[in-house]
Amino acid sequence: MKFMKLGSKPDTFESDGKFVKYAVSDLDSDVTIHVGEVTFHLHKFPLLSKSNRMQRLVFEASEEETNEITILDMPGGHKAFEICAKFCYGMTVTLNAYNITAVRCAAEYLEMTEDADRGNLIYKIEVFLNSGIFRSWKDSIIVLQTTRSLLPWSEDLKLVGRCIDSVSAKILVNPETITWSYTHNRKLSGPDKIVEYHREKREENVIPKDWWVEDVCELEIDMFKRVMSVVKSSGRMNNGVIAEALRYYVARWLPESMESLTSEASSNKDLVETVVFLLPRVNRAMSYSSCSFLLKLLKVSILVGADETVREDLVENVSLKLHEASVKDLLIHEVELVHRIVEQFMADEKRVSEDDRYKEFVLGNGILLSVGRLIDAYLALNSDLTLTSFIKLSELVPESARPIHDGLYKAIDTFMKEHPELTKSEKKRLCGLMDVRKLTNEASTHAAQNERLPLRVVVQVLYFEQLRANHSPVASVAASSHSPVEKTEENKGEETTKKVELSKKSRGSKSTRSGGGAQLMPSRSRRIFEKIWPGKVESSNKSSEVSSGSSQSPPAKSSSSSSRRRRHSIS
Repeated sequence: MKFMKLGSKPDTFESDGKFVKYAVSDLDSDVTIHVGEVTFHLHKFPLLSKSNRMQRLVFEASEEETNEITILDMPGGHKAFEICAKFCYGMTVTLNAYNITAVRCAAEYLEMTEDADRGNLIYKIEVFLNSGIFRSWKDSIIVLQTTRSLLPWSEDLKLVGRCIDSVSAKILVNPETITWSYTHNRKLSGPDKIVEYHREKREENVIPKDWWVEDVCELEIDMFKRVMSVVKSSGRMNNGVIAEALRYYVARWLPESMESLTSEASSNKDLVETVVFLLPRVNRAMSYSSCSFLLKLLKVSILVGADETVREDLVENVSLKLHEASVKDLLIHEVELVHRIVEQFMADEKRVSEDDRYKEFVLGNGILLSVGRLIDAYLALNSDLTLTSFIKLSELVPESARPIHDGLYKAIDTFMKEHPELTKSEKKRLCGLMDVRKLTNEASTHAAQNERLPLRVVVQVLYFEQLRANHSPVASVAASSHSPVEKTEENKGEETTKKVELSKKSRGSKSTRSGGGAQLMPSRSRRIFEKIWPGKVESSNKSSEVSSGSSQSPPAKSSSSSSRRRRHSIS
């Protein structure tokens, strides 16, 4: 830290108690000055020789036939006045980054200019500021911090502006040219580590591009905003470094507890709104702020009552990075807000889908697939969802984002497990979201034995499971066609009939190898088929003559009747 000593005489100021100070001299004090709560017993001559304002105040006091002067609006208070008074006496005073702002404002108040005395205090302070303080990184930061309590004096004297210019100019220099000390204790890893490694390997001391972040983040929010605005508008600072500075500032100043957030809502509101204002523009191709950070910032903005425009801006930014989000980060928000974010993501995806290059980027990087998996996992883990919110959120995800429905099946199964009170029609609505043909073998096997699923869904699972097991051309045709999970009773009967016929054909062709078609289905499947058409599965275990003699499928009426009896029996 730089400092400057003025004067050569010893300091003879002494205190009489806590609130009375006097200058020891052979001469008696001839003026009493009250500055705030402290009283100074001083001499007129040294004060009048340096201060134009003191000349007027003493003259006004003499006209009132008094030697007492009261100053209520002294910038910097009694401490700054004392330094100015000692300078008038020629006593030794030391100026540094911590007191120079207050003394400069006090000297301006007392009008200690060159027309009062050559080489006066204002002149000497300005020389020290320009030649020392503003050339030092640490001192510039400290002085900028001190200017806040001395507004508007520090602003009018351009101390704030000059400090901001000094700090921002140093931030924008080439890191390789830095010779001053700075604070850098953070240990980052992965994408958060913003360090240039372009120097030769033989050089051991690599200065990171974000070397300035910790020192600047010590500033109060208003000064921090002004510095960062200059840095951002220059266009010379990497947006990733700016985003890192904002993340660090939030971590440094934002309370972690809910109680502190709400109790200091006003200051935290200013912080959030400032950070959102300074955020580099987010896009899907280039990530500056992580989606996790944006989601947490969005949560805080809601808690502290940030402006609606700020929240909307955050929702838009989150939607652009939704593919990077984690379920844990989504779960801190209400489902209505998650719905809005997903809706915004899908709207943006649809709007730019006409751009072939963008579409290739989205598909090539699996953005849609990531969002599809994210929403399915969110549906499975959020126990606060209602049936309507579950269905609405699931329906936002397009088919292209769900080539496999295992995640959706898991979410549906979990929801039914946590809501045993669901009616048959509600289960039907839930399962209507799922295409059983897009289940993997593992999920299909689980679904075939799932007692919570409606019977018609289990039958469809068994049907397509059997098609896959037989590897028949019919299976390929059926799997390539599109049809919803929910079928009419007639279609379901026709599909089940085809399944039985297919099973019988398979048994006829594979009896010598497998010993019976019934072995192609798990025990759960056999039990369901036995209850739909009693005796049919048993007939598959008879001799090949009996099996070939019973190859005709049962009437559709019988199938429908048995199916209804089965649904009644498990309801």
